[in-house]
Order: sequence, then structure tokens, then C-alpha cells
Amino acid sequence: MSSAIVTGAANGIGRAIAERLAADGFAVAGLDVEPVTSPGVHGVHCDMADLAGLDSVVEAVERDLGPVEALANVAGIFVNEPLSDLTVEGYRRQLAVSLDGPVFLARAAGLRMAARGSGRIVNVTSIHAHHSEASALAYGTAKAGLEAATRVMAIELGPHGVLVNDVAPGFVRTRMSIVNGVDELDSEWFRDVYQKHGKLPLRRAAEPPEIAAAVSYLLSPANTYVTGTSVRVDGGLSATF
Repeated sequence: MSSAIVTGAANGIGRAIAERLAADGFAVAGLDVEPVTSPGVHGVHCDMADLAGLDSVVEAVERDLGPVEALANVAGIFVNEPLSDLTVEGYRRQLAVSLDGPVFLARAAGLRMAARGSGRIVNVTSIHAHHSEASALAYGTAKAGLEAATRVMAIELGPHGVLVNDVAPGFVRTRMSIVNGVDELDSEWFRDVYQKHGKLPLRRAAEPPEIAAAVSYLLSPANTYVTGTSVRVDGGLSATF
């Protein structure tokens, strides 16, 4: 049986992707610093900022679950920091988890896939890679960097049968939508601008399984020719910018 790795698998989008890939027939290793409790998903404690340990994580997954044929890089953190409060520590931590870790995990898994002649990688980015807002400098920088890294990986790994794409969600109902104790998806601002006045054409945030559905296709054998691209799963939000 082939295996899949999903990072950030304890909650939100990562959990939904891990559960979807398990239902798709993969032996799934769910990586997170928090306990992974989804049935059928093998939890692996992993800090994505620990770059030196990521190759060993992939090696252990392949030893225990079989060759890694699919990788979904989902783990990320967001710290609401305006430029005036930006610290080196906060900036570096966000980039380490949301950009550096995914790049080096994809390298570790991707090179193994390339040696076998097949594999699929999806990096979960964000519409923040292109559309910015205040107090999200490090987050936007990380997501834009990961999107650029996706294209380079697709170019280098493509000749070896490895397809690499990114999925860019918009508003998704996860705990990341809670900022300073307030869920932005339940705010008057969200209801007025995005729902009432149509800034978000579908008038609602996504649920994590809807993001997982797109990732599932890109990681499946059914995807034979999509690589090096960004798939926006944002309810039409990008169309209104």
C-alpha cells in the first residue's frame, strides 16, 4: 500500500485532508505538534520548524506505512502583528512553520518520489499569496513564497513523474478564523461586506472538507497532467478583487 503524509493533521483543513485521503485508500501519516485523533490516521509528532528532522520523518513513514506517494503540506500559523509590532522572533517562527518546513519536507518526500518515478505533492497556500491585508506580513510572505516554491518543484520534479501544485483557500471555517478571540466569519463586517454586498460570491465560508476535495483530486492517480499551478478554492472571492 502507498502512503500519504499530511501536515497540520490535528485540526481544520489538515484534519479534513487526512481523513479524506484515508477514505481514498492511502495509509495516512498525520503530522502535527498536537495529538492527531482521526480514525485511520497514524499520528506522528512533528514540529515543521525542525528542518533537520524532516528527512527522518519521511524515512520513518516509509518504513512503517509504505512508499510515500502523496504529500499535503497544510501546517501553518498566523500571528496578527501590525508592522509596528513585528518582531524577528514572530516573523521567523511563521516562516519556519509555513514556508521553510513545507519546502524541506517536500524536498525529502519529492526526491524519494522522483527516484521511484511517480508521486503527487500539494502545498496549501492562501489567497494571501496575492491579496494582502494589514497585520499579516509574515503570513502573506510565507504563502507567496510557498506558491513560488511550488512552481520550481513542479519544473524540477516533473520529468521524474512527480506532479506538484498548490491549493489556495479563501475564508474557511477553522480556528484560524478566530483572531484576538473573535471569529471573523461571525462578525458584522463579514456579514455586511462579504455576504450582503457580495464580495464573496457564494456568500459563505468554506468548510474544511471542501478544500480536502480539491486536494484529493490533485493527489490522486486521476490527476495525470495538472502540475505547477495554483488552484483557488475561495468561493469566487478572487474574482471580485
